[in-house]
Amino acid sequence: MQFLHTMVRVSNLEASLDFYCGGLGLAEISRVDNEKGRFTLVFLAAKDDAATAKSTQAPLIELTWNWDAEEYFGGRNFGHLAFRVADIYQTCQKLADRGVVINRPPRDGHMAFVRSPDNISIELLQAGSQLASKEPWASMGNLGEW
Repeated sequence: MQFLHTMVRVSNLEASLDFYCGGLGLAEISRVDNEKGRFTLVFLAAKDDAATAKSTQAPLIELTWNWDAEEYFGGRNFGHLAFRVADIYQTCQKLADRGVVINRPPRDGHMAFVRSPDNISIELLQAGSQLASKEPWASMGNLGEW
């Protein structure tokens, strides 16, 4: 397993970049504007990690700015922790066997979401290429929030 990033939803992207980059000294590594989804993702790394963040996977902070105004409550502004796993189906099965609810099953062989005992959302991403879709995962619906 490899730690990838922590996602935080922000209500004002420029003010957040001023805080994280200008104040804390993090560096912007990449940015994705998604017009269809109406959001922007900005990935940041600590200065000591920034030089290698593009060629290797340094731990990142993902700022998610939803273009449509939304009031965040109940910790919704904190999005998730993300981990790359060797086999997403095996990882989800191991968690399910331990009684963990798979909130967003890995139907696509690429991504799943679960929650910690403290209700923190955890994203699991398949290492390398996505796996072929397979049952029982392919037919599972989402459960709860993820």
